[in-house]
Order: sequence, then C-alpha cells, then structure tokens
Amino acid sequence: MSNDISVNTKLENGEFVEALKDVKVPLLVLDEKWHHLFKGMKKTAQVKEYEEKVNELLKLQGKLNSDLKDLKKTKQNLLGGIVNNMDDSDADKEELRLKKLDEQKRLVDEINERMEEVEDRLLDLPRELDEANKMLMVYSMDVCYRKLRSNAEEIEEIGTWIKRIRIELKKNIVIKQVDEQKNEEIYSYMHDVLGPRAIDVFDLKYEEDGEVIDKDGKK
Repeated sequence: MSNDISVNTKLENGEFVEALKDVKVPLLVLDEKWHHLFKGMKKTAQVKEYEEKVNELLKLQGKLNSDLKDLKKTKQNLLGGIVNNMDDSDADKEELRLKKLDEQKRLVDEINERMEEVEDRLLDLPRELDEANKMLMVYSMDVCYRKLRSNAEEIEEIGTWIKRIRIELKKNIVIKQVDEQKNEEIYSYMHDVLGPRAIDVFDLKYEEDGEVIDKDGKK
C-alpha cells in the first residue's frame, strides 16, 4: 500500500492527536533520530507538509525574537535622544528641538505598537509550533507503523523461505551422502571383482568419454 494513500480513520478523526494532548513531543525537525528514521523510508505528503510548517514557524520565531531585540535597542536610543532633547535649553533652536522631540515620540509610539504586535505573535507561536509538531509526529508514526507492518510481512516471507530451503538442504545433503556411499560401494565391488589392472582400463576408457571417476567412486 502506498504511503500517500489516505491515512487510517483514527488519525483522520483526531484520536491520535487527542492521545498526544498531554505528551511533550520534542521538536522533530531538530531531532537527529527523527531524521535518521526516514533514511530508506519515503516521507508522505502530510509529513513533508508539517515538516515545512514547523520549519517555517521556527524561522518566524527566530526572526521575531531578533526583530524584538532590534526594536528594544532602537527604542532605547530614541528615549536617550528624547532625554537629551529635553535637556537642551538653547532658545534659538527651540522650534527645531520641539519638532525633533515630536518626531522621536512618534517613532517611539510606532515602535511600541510594533513591539506589542511582535510580542503578541510570539505568545501564540509556541502553541502553533506544538500543534504542528504533534501533527508531524502523528503522520510520522503512521509512516513508521506502515513500515513496521511491511517489514513484518517481509520477515515472515523470508523466514518461510529459509525454513523451506533448510528442509531442501537437509534432503539434498542426505541424497548427496547416499550417492557418495553408493559410488564407493560400486567402485569397491568392481575393484574387488575385476582387480586393479582391469579397473585402470575402464577408468581410462571413461576418462576418454568424459566420465572421470576417482578411487572413491566420485566424478
């Protein structure tokens, strides 16, 4: 049965997902053992889909954490600039100072808004990652169980073949031993009745005809 055929009903109706609800599943895409499992096994479309989804969510998480760090640094610099502007008492530059202060405050407000968006997204990501990762585990288990079943069938087939070959081998060993013993008896009998000189003549004749037989009666 192809791995791309629809998976079994329990998987599709969410029974397996429910079974994993309280299980802490490690991030499979970061697990070398998980990758090693698929050596020699074809990933189904579902496995590929959720592997890609988990990777995308991880990349997004890394990017958002980096963005948040940059936003905090930029905000800190802007706040430092605002403090410096507020301390500036040069009356000749008051209008420019106020304009610059307004711009800095506007940028801080924008950064605060963006930081809030990033932090909210980062709060949702662990749940999304966990859900995608568990689905990846469920579809991975489906592939593994299919492979287990396929291997079990192959093991049984090979075991039956080995058993049959062993029986045939034992039979053939017995036949070989009987034939060798019979050849020895025949050759010994002819040697005793006809004598070595006559036997040599017959040996030479059969050697010429391609029927070479040694002293044990073997070709």
